[in-house]
Amino acid sequence: MTAQIIDGKAIAEALLNEVKSKIESRAAEGKRRPTLAVILIGDDPASHIYVRNKRLACEKVGIRSLAHNLPVSTTQNELLDLIGKLNEDSEVDGILVQSPLPDQIQDEVVIEHISPAKDVDGFHPYNIGRLTVRQPMLRSCTPYGVIKMLQSIGIELLGLDAVVVGVSNHVGRPMAMELLLAGCTVTSCHRHTKDLPGLVAHADLVVVATGKAKLIQGEWIKPGAIVVDIGISRMPDGTLSGDVDFATAKERAAWITPVPGGVGPMTVATLMENTLLAQVLGESGSC
Repeated sequence: MTAQIIDGKAIAEALLNEVKSKIESRAAEGKRRPTLAVILIGDDPASHIYVRNKRLACEKVGIRSLAHNLPVSTTQNELLDLIGKLNEDSEVDGILVQSPLPDQIQDEVVIEHISPAKDVDGFHPYNIGRLTVRQPMLRSCTPYGVIKMLQSIGIELLGLDAVVVGVSNHVGRPMAMELLLAGCTVTSCHRHTKDLPGLVAHADLVVVATGKAKLIQGEWIKPGAIVVDIGISRMPDGTLSGDVDFATAKERAAWITPVPGGVGPMTVATLMENTLLAQVLGESGSC
């Protein structure tokens, strides 16, 4: 068996076109185009690449992007003051603070300071909580992007035994909640899990988000399983690798995402969709 490769770039492109069409239709009705404020602190090269990709996506779909590029010396209070002003700006629909943040700034404090109605990353405890109680509004971009990607290729999630490897607040935990919402039976694995190979071997769907290159061995994968690799690491030779040993896993899986070109583009596309949704919900008073 050789797995079918899930083309995240193509699926994301289709989603971006869908978002663009909706924005154009709303603009034709005289409605304002959505606005996304992007805050970037410091000169981390990877962060600049991520932000550039997000701004290019904004340009593609017709979302207005506001750039706030701050020095690495920015204090937490200065950042919170800026976020407070953006929260109050009725012309701003979404606020994104690019991570990682400098050591003097606490991530969770920043996330909780963003209005849940403008939390287009879907990281705020309020939005995570709504997902947990099956009333989602703004959903974490990467996990929700995974769901949309699997649905787009016709995967029926209802009843699948799913294993999520990684329990981070931004990816692993909301991913488990998304799969529960979709009707999967979900097992979350972490550093204290006793038999990771055994759990993976019984899973119909394996989603991995640890940032540890090739943690999941290909021979662990159940024949015919679906494998979604969210992690990405740069190897000593300069190549990129996911959390799954792709070369061997693709010989056992039915479907598998590549790294790069799998989940990453879906994260950006879902961010665009969330920004439009935040505007629509704001107009209706739902947020």
